[in-house]
Amino acid sequence: MADSSELDRIRRERDLYGRLLALGRQTELGPFLKEALTLIVELAEARHGYLELHEDDDQQDPRWWIACGFSDEEIRSVRAALSSGIIAEAIATGRTVVTPSALLDSRFSARSSVQGGRIGAVLCAPIGDDPPRGVLYLHGRANGGLFSPADHERAEIFTRHLAPLVDRLLAEHRERDASDPTRQVRQALRLDGVVGHSPVLAAVLKQVALVAPLDVTVLLTGESGTGKSQLARLIHDNGRRATQPFIELNCAALPETLLESELFGAMPGAHSTAARRVEGKVSAAQRGTLFLDEIGELPMTAQAKLLQLLHAKQYFPLGSAQPVRADVRVIAATNTDLEQAVEAHRFRADLFFRLQVLPLRMPSLAERREDIRELAMYFCASAWERHGLPRVELSHNALRTAEWTAWPGNVRQLAHVVEAAVIRAAGEGSTQVESRHLFPDMVESEVCSSNPTFQEATRRFQADFLRECLENTDWNVIETSRRLDLARSHVYNLIRSFGLRR
Repeated sequence: MADSSELDRIRRERDLYGRLLALGRQTELGPFLKEALTLIVELAEARHGYLELHEDDDQQDPRWWIACGFSDEEIRSVRAALSSGIIAEAIATGRTVVTPSALLDSRFSARSSVQGGRIGAVLCAPIGDDPPRGVLYLHGRANGGLFSPADHERAEIFTRHLAPLVDRLLAEHRERDASDPTRQVRQALRLDGVVGHSPVLAAVLKQVALVAPLDVTVLLTGESGTGKSQLARLIHDNGRRATQPFIELNCAALPETLLESELFGAMPGAHSTAARRVEGKVSAAQRGTLFLDEIGELPMTAQAKLLQLLHAKQYFPLGSAQPVRADVRVIAATNTDLEQAVEAHRFRADLFFRLQVLPLRMPSLAERREDIRELAMYFCASAWERHGLPRVELSHNALRTAEWTAWPGNVRQLAHVVEAAVIRAAGEGSTQVESRHLFPDMVESEVCSSNPTFQEATRRFQADFLRECLENTDWNVIETSRRLDLARSHVYNLIRSFGLRR
């Protein structure tokens, strides 16, 4: 009968191959890299891990990379200098580098990155060969020991089987990149923060490329929450006024009595709150861009003054008889039907035609559903970074839920829902955002449903079965994983996915 160490070795190798097979189902490089690194860090019981992939023969600047166990500062050090000699050696020779202490190894001890980082036990294996497509770097054992021959063997099995998966994903990425309808316009414009690659988004960006260099008025239309403010900023940033102010005013955010002075300024005594001269938004936007959101809410008196500004390039501050010259570009936005407002005599027809020199419509999220996955992942990363939370990722189920959900509030609603889900997941200590974090009320109603779907019933059975086993073992995860014949890491993932608590 095999002893416990041999059984443990067999179980580890079974887990390795099983999870490598699961990796083969990944279609996105980001989640693929995360799962791959998590897998080998757990199996090798490493304290820190780093994995990078290169495009073609470019070994200098990795296009894709991920780190585990490092602080933000350490990650920057790893990418910039940390033990670059060890990584360079593994890539150059195509062989795995294992050392009990880089500080004491004559091959690396003189390097400043090794001395500065106090690098101890290291295992560094190239991914693929002739030339390697990337590198796996493990630093330090969780138990303070050294990397064993078995760790060395598992790392090489891992990188050997990872290489064809990497080749497939890189080929698919290049194919998507080549067929990306936004690729050409992204090369021509500054598009910081623009997420998505759908054909409808590409059509909008091409219009931005057309109108941005022209000093003409633009009217942005589209449903609420689609990103009209961001679109206005893109037009400004890619135009001749990019270095000058970008001033925004929401016409629906101020009462009618204050809106005119806020927009055009006011002389002392012009109204009850004007104790001194008030500089308006038009003055603040001099030589730059004035963005008027919710333009349909502009009062009639202010509409007349705005028409004069667009026509004569001058305006009268409230209470002043002297005109002021203005050099501003006006971009307006609305989610209402201005033509209908003109017919109802709520909006001046001459101002409408003056604004609609080059109209540009922002599509709803329903029209660019293929962008939802990328947007959700972007908002997820932004949320944990902005709030200083532990890193979390959207699970496959959460992404599918987001893709098939109707978003009447468009991109804004998606961003807020994902942000709240990240906070809930981080509060539970989960590393993944699940569907229940996105829509806790919907999950509660599913649990109470008297006619569950097959998937719902299966999930409930699994959750109940796992909870019962955990309670029978007094929440001993090691014993639970042994009884269920599951990897310990998988049991932890199930606990987080089902939201089980002791």
